[in-house]
Amino acid sequence: MKKYSKDLSSESSSGLGCTTYDLTQGLPDKANKVNCSAFGIPTGVNNNNSDENLAIEPTPPEEEKLGVCAELLLSFSVVTNFQAICDKNVGNDTIPSIHGLRAISMLWVILGHTMIVVFKYSDNMELRKVVEREVLFQAILNGAYSVDTFFFISGFLVSYIYFRTNAKGKLEKLTQGVNEFTAGSYHFFGLVGYRFVRLTAPYLYVLGVVEVVMRYLEQNSVFEPPTQDHINCPKYWWRNILYVNTLFPVEQMCMLWSWYLADDTQFYIIGAIILIIAVRHFKFAAGMLIVFMISSWATTAYIAFSNNHMPNADDPFALFDKIYDKPWTRLGPYLVGMCVGWILFKTNCKIKMSKLAVISGWTASVVMMLYLLFGLFNTTLTQLAAAAYSSLSHTAWAMACAWVIIACSTGHGGWVNNLLSAPLLYPFSRVTYCAYLVHPIVNRIYAMESDSPIHMSPNSLTTLYLGQVVSSYILAFLISLSFEAPVVTMLRILSPNRKRQI
Repeated sequence: MKKYSKDLSSESSSGLGCTTYDLTQGLPDKANKVNCSAFGIPTGVNNNNSDENLAIEPTPPEEEKLGVCAELLLSFSVVTNFQAICDKNVGNDTIPSIHGLRAISMLWVILGHTMIVVFKYSDNMELRKVVEREVLFQAILNGAYSVDTFFFISGFLVSYIYFRTNAKGKLEKLTQGVNEFTAGSYHFFGLVGYRFVRLTAPYLYVLGVVEVVMRYLEQNSVFEPPTQDHINCPKYWWRNILYVNTLFPVEQMCMLWSWYLADDTQFYIIGAIILIIAVRHFKFAAGMLIVFMISSWATTAYIAFSNNHMPNADDPFALFDKIYDKPWTRLGPYLVGMCVGWILFKTNCKIKMSKLAVISGWTASVVMMLYLLFGLFNTTLTQLAAAAYSSLSHTAWAMACAWVIIACSTGHGGWVNNLLSAPLLYPFSRVTYCAYLVHPIVNRIYAMESDSPIHMSPNSLTTLYLGQVVSSYILAFLISLSFEAPVVTMLRILSPNRKRQI
């Protein structure tokens, strides 16, 4: 059976091809085909992280010869799934630069987590005090902005793909005979249900691995474990599966780095509600988005001010349980991404800009990023300024990323677009979700399996980091082949909207 692989961060993973519409013209866009799951919800809509879907598009009816059971078995084909992950082509409607932004951000995340583990289990801790005085090291200390990049990407994909696939009431025939509220409920539960199934299979597997590995290391390592996963995971794993673990104290959290998945899922639910409402009540939905944005800023500023949080002096995780992992303090970048998704949809990725506007946009974006990374070096803020910085900095980073995506998507990206859109990055981008899940396990195994502390030096840290990257991506490819890609393909096959062969 001939099959065609397609990049699903742009649009696929269900068996039904849905014609999209251009809201600006009110006419069907026959050149663009996307796939829809149950209730016609675009199954390419995803977060994050990570997260790109992998699937195989349906063959033309005249070429389909396999039954459903046979196709379900073939969804576990290593060859087919490997080809889908490594495909150098992307969908017609995808934003190629998203791949590069995602892949580079993942390297940044691994770098930050590697440094955290090394600092904890090193024998020359005084070296940290030296390197922290280096201006370039601020890029590692401010690695939290890499997570904001993922939040931005998630919000962007949700908005961009949803508007493209649901314009002009294309779903009306799927909810014919029901009122607006019921139709919206169908769409909402279709979106959330697909996401839950899509993300949970590899997540649940890695969660089990964490519990087993950390229990083994706690009993056999000469070092104390960095977290109490061997205790918390058996007790509180259900919070992870429901994506609500960030609503509880960090001391009870299992798989600490899973806070991102919980926040992103909660943002996804908020975003889905806003998007469903926006189809028919755009102004009201825009008002909701603004209210959420301002509320997030105000809440973060209040928490930072009341705790006298100083971004330039405090440990990046000093207020982890109050600011860092809480959804109400990290929502801004996601909402910025949603706005950018709507802008690119509305303009069909065609925005004319003068040379001066392009230069100004790139200058402002680069200056903003550099300031957020290095601007507080050897600087002390007042309590009020520190609260404002904590409140607005993450959103400002997302706005800088917004220009990068807008410029690259509208023909104003130059060599930056060539770099971010390089086909070499596509496979690494597609397994980013699994790489995020598994890389902290690699960090911990390396550190805690040693019988002596790690001795830090520039050369050893470089070698260690590269080894962590390679090991993490090898495991990520294996987990994606085993869990992620098969689940997405099965979701397409089992879609109620798919015409199955009897």
